[in-house]
Amino acid sequence: MRAPACAALLLWLLSTAACRQFTEEEMGAIRQRIKSMFYHAYNSYLDNAFPYDELRPLTCDGQDTWGSFSLTLIDALDTLLVLGNRTEFQRVASLLQDTVDFDIDVNASVFETNIRVVGGLLSAHLLAGRAGMELEPGWPCSGPLLRMAEDAARKLLPAFQTASGMPYGTVNLLHGVSPSETPVTCTAGVGTFILEFATLSRLTGDGSFEDAARRALRALWKSRSDIGLVGNHIDVLSRKWVAQDAGIGAGVDSYFEYLVKGAVMLQDEELLDMFQEFDRAIQNYTRFDDWYLWVQMHKGTVSMPIFQSLEAFWPGLQSLLGNLDSAARTFQNYYSVWRQFGGLPEFYSIPQGYTVDKREGYPLRPELIESAMYLFRASGDHTYLQLGLDALESIERIAKTPCGYASVKDLRDHQLDNRMESFFLAETIKYLYLLFDPSHFLHGGGVEWDGSWEEGGEAGQCVLGAGGFIFNTEAHPLDPAALYCCSRHSQDQQELRDILLSLSQAEGKSGQQSGRAEGPPPDQLDSIAARSGDRKTPPLLSCPVQPFSARLSILGQVFTDKA
Repeated sequence: MRAPACAALLLWLLSTAACRQFTEEEMGAIRQRIKSMFYHAYNSYLDNAFPYDELRPLTCDGQDTWGSFSLTLIDALDTLLVLGNRTEFQRVASLLQDTVDFDIDVNASVFETNIRVVGGLLSAHLLAGRAGMELEPGWPCSGPLLRMAEDAARKLLPAFQTASGMPYGTVNLLHGVSPSETPVTCTAGVGTFILEFATLSRLTGDGSFEDAARRALRALWKSRSDIGLVGNHIDVLSRKWVAQDAGIGAGVDSYFEYLVKGAVMLQDEELLDMFQEFDRAIQNYTRFDDWYLWVQMHKGTVSMPIFQSLEAFWPGLQSLLGNLDSAARTFQNYYSVWRQFGGLPEFYSIPQGYTVDKREGYPLRPELIESAMYLFRASGDHTYLQLGLDALESIERIAKTPCGYASVKDLRDHQLDNRMESFFLAETIKYLYLLFDPSHFLHGGGVEWDGSWEEGGEAGQCVLGAGGFIFNTEAHPLDPAALYCCSRHSQDQQELRDILLSLSQAEGKSGQQSGRAEGPPPDQLDSIAARSGDRKTPPLLSCPVQPFSARLSILGQVFTDKA
């Protein structure tokens, strides 16, 4: 079918679908179907593949793929709670603490380990209170899952020890970076750390993680071309671009995603300014008829007129920025490809209106469903629910096997591949479920008395869950309020130490001037405070009782003072 015919068909489909309004009963029934889909895949993994990383659904066995971490279990942990299964969440969280060891002689992807393992453990840690787990005093600023995430991330830090600050793509978890490791890595592999690493730093008080992520981001920023674009692969030692194709898809995608989401989570206008400048170049050089092509990063000339399935995250990201009209039109283009094949091929030739040779597969990626969730949340248009239902039924028809769900090897004839990626449970199922559950606490709604907020921090004086949740690129939700709580407590503690130290120094000078004996040395600050304030111990400066509020985000969209 030619592209114009596809477009005409799509407009008809959208106009038809837009007429239907889903009732709450219908949405509840669809959520039950999604739960059944999850448990079919999840139980198949537990029965046939655990403790391997992934399930092989055609042969009903398992394989290690990303480092021998029982990766599917880590990736699926927070999805269990999203679906409401607190008992299994508790069981798996305890199981992982007993079985997962990061002191292993394994070469691991720095990027994948961060987004899946570190991100998954951080999310589970931040959701542990809602799961009814026993919490350590001071949670969410401490806890066993947080320590696991920190341990995993610390194994990645040697990759960042380069002159540029940009990390190698692979690191050995036991021995660090191999002397023979290639310095060439993709752009996303350099710029996709700020969410997880800043979360770690602000929960634990160790700034080395956030510092490493920011240094890498700024190095990429300085490496952009004269027309404001970045390429696909870069040499982290020489800072030279090895692949100079610029676009929003594979190898680049999550770099842009983390600039926007990092700006919201950290209330960081530097990151937002970076993205907005990139976005101007992207719109100027790569956008054609609401498609985004690949261009030469220095000249802006088209190098690959193709659409990649990973690009389907872009409409969702645009909706976060309030660009709903543009996001909707681009989403419609991408959905036309889905309707043509029952899924998104990895590469799709826009001029030819067909798949690209050897890129016909569909590994059950979540990006189109992710964008549907964001667009529905922003617009309330039930068209996106219809598209979600279509996606659910397509996956059920094409990919379901007696032992889980299989990646589609070729969308032209729906041949299957013997692999179920962990992101199917972490992202695809989760986004589908959240699309049909607009009142879910992860959408950031709720009021103080409905149970969607919770307490945490020292003496329970932080309000958590009140600033919305930010999803990392593996769909692991992170709570900005928890970061605010722990970093604020750390800041208050430092301010208290500074005050007491200044009091100690002032009293010492006064004692010297009057000839009196000096007071206790500065390390005995409790006794000094007790004398000056008639208390045995100084009161801790507590976290603020009022909820964290996101200055840059309102109802899921980002705004600046200039808007």
